Amino acid sequence: MRTTRRTTLRSAAVVVGAATALAVPVGSAFAYSPAGSTTGPAASVRAYVTTVKLADGSVAKVYKIGEGHFEADILAGSTKLDRLVSKGEAATYGQNDGLHVVLRPNGTVTSWTDGTAKPQPKPAPEKQVRKVSSVRITMTDGRIAKLVDGPNGKRVELSTPKGHALATIDLRRPSVQHDGWTYKLVRDGKHVKFVVIDGKGGGNSWVYDFDGKLIEKYTVDPSGAGRPVLLASGGGTAATGAAGLGFTALSHQG
Repeated sequence: MRTTRRTTLRSAAVVVGAATALAVPVGSAFAYSPAGSTTGPAASVRAYVTTVKLADGSVAKVYKIGEGHFEADILAGSTKLDRLVSKGEAATYGQNDGLHVVLRPNGTVTSWTDGTAKPQPKPAPEKQVRKVSSVRITMTDGRIAKLVDGPNGKRVELSTPKGHALATIDLRRPSVQHDGWTYKLVRDGKHVKFVVIDGKGGGNSWVYDFDGKLIEKYTVDPSGAGRPVLLASGGGTAATGAAGLGFTALSHQG
């Protein structure tokens, strides 16, 4: 005997039709109980799943008994031809008067008739896995930033030039300070930017996208001229600037 269970469907009047294949959704697991029985423990029920039209016009009513355990009642009108049972890793195969039916352990029912091609089970769709991308940049302070974009979102891993880890920031912990420098992630619409602020040098700042490109730069005017300049601000009452940072207008008096 092969790994599949074979059974012969009892004869009944059937109409020849096209081959069909239907994937049956899997519900909650239940223990086995005879058909129609509602007695015993609450978990001991035969849970109806779906009705599948077979290739010859008859139908298969599919029930779930437990995990990897399904039954299919084969019916032609009101006449029950047979019951197929699939449990574990074994599929069940039945045939009668040119009709072939397969019940698989995941509840899938396929059928075909003599003279038509046997349908092949459809492969499970592949899950779309978001790929991880990363790029390393050397910042103005000489430190290294690794910009990572992956399934868990965007993050930046900061380290010294020799590779010693300093800190990691993400959108839940978007900012960190080290030795007078501030490193932070900010949202700009649908985009996330990485901002480096030189607190020791008066507030000059550099803004990178997650491709590692320097896309914005803000420089404090050292001349002392009486005109306003944009200075990256850590918060407070500053207005929102182009990089998603706060910017404070400073007026240098001569």
